[in-house]
Amino acid sequence: MNITFEELREIKHQLPTGSIAKIAEALKIEEQTVRNYFGAKKYENGNVIGSHLQPGPGGGIVHLENTDILNFAKNLLSESN
Repeated sequence: MNITFEELREIKHQLPTGSIAKIAEALKIEEQTVRNYFGAKKYENGNVIGSHLQPGPGGGIVHLENTDILNFAKNLLSESN
C-alpha cells in the first residue's frame, strides 16, 4: 500500500492519547516500533516494519508492506468518532 508521509503523520496525530501503547500491546510489538512506523527514527528499541520512503509531494510516498499498524490505528480513530 502507498500513502503520503503527510497522510501517515496526520493519522498518527489524530490518534487518542494512549493509542501507541494500545497498538503495540495488541500487535505484540515495541511501542517504539509503532512510533517508527509513523515516521520516528529511533531504532535502538524499535524496528521499522516493511516501509520504504520515496521522495515526492506530501513529504514523499511511503510504501507499506505490512498495514496491520495502520489498520489498527484507523479502527481506533473510527471508534473514537
